[in-house]
Amino acid sequence: MNNASEGDYCLNALKQADPERYFTCLFAPVKHRAALAALYAFNLDIVRTRELVSEPMIGEIRLQWWRDALIGKGEGDASAHPIAGPLLKNIADYHLPVTGLVNLIDARVFDLYDDPMPSVHDLEAYCGETSSALFQLSLLILSDGRPYSAADLCGHAGVAFGITALLKAFPWHASRGQIYVPADLLSKNEVSSEELLKRRSSASIEAVLREMRSLVRHHLTLAKSELKKLPDDLFPAFISLASIEPALRAMEKRNYDPFTSMIEPSRLALIFRFWRAIRTKRL
Repeated sequence: MNNASEGDYCLNALKQADPERYFTCLFAPVKHRAALAALYAFNLDIVRTRELVSEPMIGEIRLQWWRDALIGKGEGDASAHPIAGPLLKNIADYHLPVTGLVNLIDARVFDLYDDPMPSVHDLEAYCGETSSALFQLSLLILSDGRPYSAADLCGHAGVAFGITALLKAFPWHASRGQIYVPADLLSKNEVSSEELLKRRSSASIEAVLREMRSLVRHHLTLAKSELKKLPDDLFPAFISLASIEPALRAMEKRNYDPFTSMIEPSRLALIFRFWRAIRTKRL
């Protein structure tokens, strides 16, 4: 598979299943587009592991294939894989740290099981290893492999984006018995995990989700402050943050039901938000 078709494969995968990161690629400089697409397509493949397997052990095997491919210990030629191939090339071209990619895989093992998220701290750490890591790796690509120190920006951006994604997926996760709501927040608001699994909203459950939205806004505010220091050519790595506040507002509408309402902005709305963010360098 040549470079053009590899890039098309990754972009098409994102176009179908991850429109926010698909448009992030399209608003990035052309020379970096394929590399970002490969990175995000890798993340998409990892994220979708649970829905592609029939049991957790098969998911573990699938994730192990990726670990082995990244560290060069896999069976067969990983470079022939339509996502692993370009990703491995990008690791070399942009000096992407394999450790960060492997840590992302390790964090996603949590997704294969129905264990509750223990605490807010654990949720932030989970988002740090997943969403924050993607922002850090995107920066490396946009800076042509030259390290740029933005740990606080990536950290806050990742937590804000990651928790928002979990809130948007709340109906789906609840339907399959997965709970990403931190246990300490549930306890604070006297909500049991069993109540969540009954999938009936209540004032207490709404209070828990309201606290999670407040946590998102806290990290988003800090990320916006850090973004002011970022060079303009690196800004495209963070335009996906422009989708957060509209999603939160949709969750605060009177007719929103956390167990049935799906927050899915139109592609046209995403394009406009990202275009405006690029044009103004503001979210």
